Amino acid sequence: MNQEQAIEQLKERIKPNDILYTQLAHVSRSGMTRFIKVRQIEEDYPYDLTYLASVALGWKYSDRYHAIKVEGCGMDMGFHLIYSLGQVLWPNGTDEPHGIRNGEPDSSGGYAITQRWL
Repeated sequence: MNQEQAIEQLKERIKPNDILYTQLAHVSRSGMTRFIKVRQIEEDYPYDLTYLASVALGWKYSDRYHAIKVEGCGMDMGFHLIYSLGQVLWPNGTDEPHGIRNGEPDSSGGYAITQRWL
């Protein structure tokens, strides 16, 4: 599967204003690397979108943890992952505003998806 195919499959499942859940699978000993899973819950069933998200983002997928390798610290890395995914899915923004940010209608792809931790 290539990046373009992964993006198309994710766009079929994810719409602006959807909630994606991040789940921490592992933190490296140094604390500089995290392995995070991506889930979408529909009708009480957690769909695993981790692999598709890793391909769409071009980030490494860990077979050991079945999670996306996210490097860095000093911020909410789950938010960073979902924000980055939104930017990849809607690089030019969404067709319609999906919310209000700083008092203005917001159509930025990065803020199109809500992130929550499991």
